[in-house]
Amino acid sequence: MHHSKTHAPARRRALVVAAAVLSTVGVLGACADPVSTGTTQVDPKALGDSKVLPVSFDTSADAKRPVGTLHKEIAATLPADVRARGTLVIGSGGAGGGIPPLAFTADDNKTPIGVEVDVAHLVADILGLKPDVQTTSWENLFIGIDSGKYQVAISNVGVSEERKEKYDFATYRLGLHAFEAKKGSTLQVRGPADVSGRKVAVGSGTLQEAILLRWNEENEKAGRPPAELVYYQGTTEYYLALDSGRIDLYLGPNPTATYHVVTAGKTQIVGTVSSSFPIPGKVGVLTKKDNGLVKPISDAINAAIADGSYGKVLARWGLTAEAVPASEVNPAGLPKPTETSDQ
Repeated sequence: MHHSKTHAPARRRALVVAAAVLSTVGVLGACADPVSTGTTQVDPKALGDSKVLPVSFDTSADAKRPVGTLHKEIAATLPADVRARGTLVIGSGGAGGGIPPLAFTADDNKTPIGVEVDVAHLVADILGLKPDVQTTSWENLFIGIDSGKYQVAISNVGVSEERKEKYDFATYRLGLHAFEAKKGSTLQVRGPADVSGRKVAVGSGTLQEAILLRWNEENEKAGRPPAELVYYQGTTEYYLALDSGRIDLYLGPNPTATYHVVTAGKTQIVGTVSSSFPIPGKVGVLTKKDNGLVKPISDAINAAIADGSYGKVLARWGLTAEAVPASEVNPAGLPKPTETSDQ
């Protein structure tokens, strides 16, 4: 799953304006990370001579989000009871302040905002439904779906083979983890060899740690020194260590890394890896299996991709690198631990 112990910094204000390094990320394969390495390929020119663009995050409660256009043909395919109710109840993991830029509270300390909230509104607009976004804790998302409290969950939920046994997914983002380095670093991370001998900070028990452990196995098999994994108690400590040079890299979720790069201005992203390494990781709108919602939702996302509103949502939160060319229903996801010999 993409949810981890990593948290973004709490610092935010109505309009955060900073300079962000835009690295051109080219993707091998159809539309996601190559299965052979699980990494995206970073254009060295983009890292060596990065184009600096002004990026702003409007965290005010009245900020205007991209609006979706009603598609009556897609709306007509919704289950009759959903059409009659006219509301889409969405579980979102923005409780307790949330995690920017995914789902968090605006400056009024009550209004849910973030990329997940924007996607929820976009889907509801296209389906002709009123969005009812309800924030909750991570574990309660699934309890809420199971009990029928929420019709869908939009909260950075990664597609996995185990979850697909109980839930349906309509994908809307790539799942990526990002390597952050100190601003000005010339490091480029494309695969295991690039972290060999480096000090890399990571959260204990996270998917990011599991990926680094697998990369270390690959390094050792190739006769290269493994990366030295470093652990701290909180996000602040990770960034202090990065700033002081005690570590070379910090691996965390790409969305929170992107937000930190923009708001703090002290680091840069020097590479990404699939959250479901070694297969392409994908994030999806989650619904109860076979309840008739997943296909209309996937069609709505594809309509948003086609008319450009989807791209505007991701661009608003700096997550264009996680864009998918099309929404898929229940694609291959993170394998079960028993399906691989080294997990």
